[in-house]
Amino acid sequence: MLNIRKIGALGRTYRNLGRYRQILSVLLKYGFDEFVDTLKIDQYLEISLPLLFKKEQKIGEKLSRPERIRRVLEELGPTFIKFGQILSTRPDLIPLEYLKELARLQDDVPSFNYDEVSQAIISELGKPPEEVFLTFEQEPLAAASIGQVHLARLPDGEEVVVKVQRPGIQEIIETDLEIMLHLASLVERHLEEFEVQRPTRIISVFARSIEKEINYLLEAANIERFSRQFLEDQTVYIPKVYRHFTTKRVITMEYVRGIKASDIEKLKDGGYDLKLLASSGASLIMKQIFIHGFFHADPHPGNLFVLPGNIICFLDFGMMGRISRKERTDFADLVMRVVNRDEKKVVDSILKITYQHDQPDRETLENDSAELIDRYVGLPLKDLEVGVVLQHLLEIISRHKLSLKPNFYLLVKATSTIESLGGRLDPDFDIISHCEPFIKKIQMERLDPRKIMGDIFESGTELVQLFKEIPAGLRDVLALTRQGRIKIEFEHRGLETLYDHLEQVCNRLAFSIVLAAQIIGSALIVLADLPPKWNGIPVIGLLGFMFAGVMGFWLLVSMLRHGKM
Repeated sequence: MLNIRKIGALGRTYRNLGRYRQILSVLLKYGFDEFVDTLKIDQYLEISLPLLFKKEQKIGEKLSRPERIRRVLEELGPTFIKFGQILSTRPDLIPLEYLKELARLQDDVPSFNYDEVSQAIISELGKPPEEVFLTFEQEPLAAASIGQVHLARLPDGEEVVVKVQRPGIQEIIETDLEIMLHLASLVERHLEEFEVQRPTRIISVFARSIEKEINYLLEAANIERFSRQFLEDQTVYIPKVYRHFTTKRVITMEYVRGIKASDIEKLKDGGYDLKLLASSGASLIMKQIFIHGFFHADPHPGNLFVLPGNIICFLDFGMMGRISRKERTDFADLVMRVVNRDEKKVVDSILKITYQHDQPDRETLENDSAELIDRYVGLPLKDLEVGVVLQHLLEIISRHKLSLKPNFYLLVKATSTIESLGGRLDPDFDIISHCEPFIKKIQMERLDPRKIMGDIFESGTELVQLFKEIPAGLRDVLALTRQGRIKIEFEHRGLETLYDHLEQVCNRLAFSIVLAAQIIGSALIVLADLPPKWNGIPVIGLLGFMFAGVMGFWLLVSMLRHGKM
């Protein structure tokens, strides 16, 4: 589990200060001086921003702001690259031009050397690669920011790929996340326009996401669950995972040889049925979402191979989506209400799949929904792009300061990706025809008498349980009241700045008291005329005055630098 601490005096001084300087230097280099200055970072860290401003050579003046942000994230390494990649799927948080630029983020890093690979395998599997595997290729097949992949053979001759995590990557991510969390808190404090987005919450969600990605045992569990979902389906293939050769930092999987789903020419040359592949891919995604509620959240062409017999093979199970039965029903309702041109019920569906920070203007939201419906409903299915419709729906949600629930973002991303790939395989492909039977099935299930009776029975059971618990709860409250142990907690917001200023005042006051004590103590030593002496002046007293002078000068510089004289 990642060990992410709020940056306090000790953390920011020892663990993070060097990395913090590096991050600020990169921001300044790409022209984000005003942003750094607005956050007033120098009030919280002992970093001399004027020196950094002078030191950094500005580059990229001709680059657009989105391009500069992408360059910053790429230069700052794996944690920031992953963060940018996740942001590129969140149109409610950032404008469209930023989304397009962040989608270009390259997770392209040099491989680490074989000695480190060997040490990692020894640490995780207890033996060097040469003893664990029959053969093990020292040159990696591919390298990424989190780990790299090597080709190997198991003792029985089975060809496999072994993914090994980069040395020290967890410590790097922990440090970066602490700094990102601190920067996010400063953004909330000093930039009112980000109040709705709640950057600290975004970083917390991101931390949970990347924590899953660096735990290969979770990826192994995802593969096994995904495989169980399609045991009887002959149109899909999922690589085997070898648990005896898998740990938190090493995962061993079956090596699959196939053609990338995006390599249209190779597929044509191999005699594959492109229309069938487009249809099968869409049906597989719909089954994952609407039947199983557990779906591959990143089905881009690099993660989809085509095997002989028009079989689709999914790869890379680090990012998976989960959607509950209720969420599936809410999404189906939204689609059907858009088709039925009922803007009032469309708004009801939007509010079900979003978080509301403030009560939205319902009338304006209904008008925006009606415009969306008028723009797309009535178009021929082959001309209707679900990805574009969902994109505009997300823009409406963002405009009204609503936040789509995380599961639905992954659903939108998976649907849009497979629609784009399907369009490349088959120009007449339309994903609506594949969605429709699944949505209708969900609608019909709602009217199933057995489902209705089951819901009534479940609600009744919960109600009976609630009535049983109420007397005991009331007794506990009354008992605590008689004992005087009832506690009421208040949460104060907006006082962080005051707390920081009070901390500064207390620190300077304590520093001043120590300084005064140093001066008085040195004076008493001089008056006592204690040896040893230098030119008739006690040396200890003289050193005390010199040290007090340095402390006083340091305090004065700190106050002047912060403009708090």
